[in-house]
Amino acid sequence: MSAFLARRATAAPRFMRAFSSTSPRELAKITIVGNLAATPEVKATASGREVVEYAVASNSGPRDNRVTSWFKVASFEPEGPRRDYLTNLPKGSTVYVEGNAVMSTVPDANAEGKSRSFLNIYQTNFELLRRNHEAEGSE
Repeated sequence: MSAFLARRATAAPRFMRAFSSTSPRELAKITIVGNLAATPEVKATASGREVVEYAVASNSGPRDNRVTSWFKVASFEPEGPRRDYLTNLPKGSTVYVEGNAVMSTVPDANAEGKSRSFLNIYQTNFELLRRNHEAEGSE
């Protein structure tokens, strides 16, 4: 082996993350495409901060054996035109949502010693794919 190749082989870093320049994070991402279950609502948290909450229904499987999954989403969009746009979307509109997924576990009030797990989704990106004009006319 030439001296040049020997130097290159020993000088290369062993644990380099070539795909990213940011530090690794323990975070789960989720992407959902589905229909709004209801018009998004602004609610106040215990600390007084406002949050927009909504649910998205996503269907999978063949038509005769279709399964619907329901996802609750929270958005901390600040007051302004983007939040107004989100809160004025009618039920049934098709949306694309990207978010951070976090599991939380709470004691079950109905069962002693048991706990329930919930998937909390915090919106990071939102796009309207199709607005439901039928729901707008009936409200």
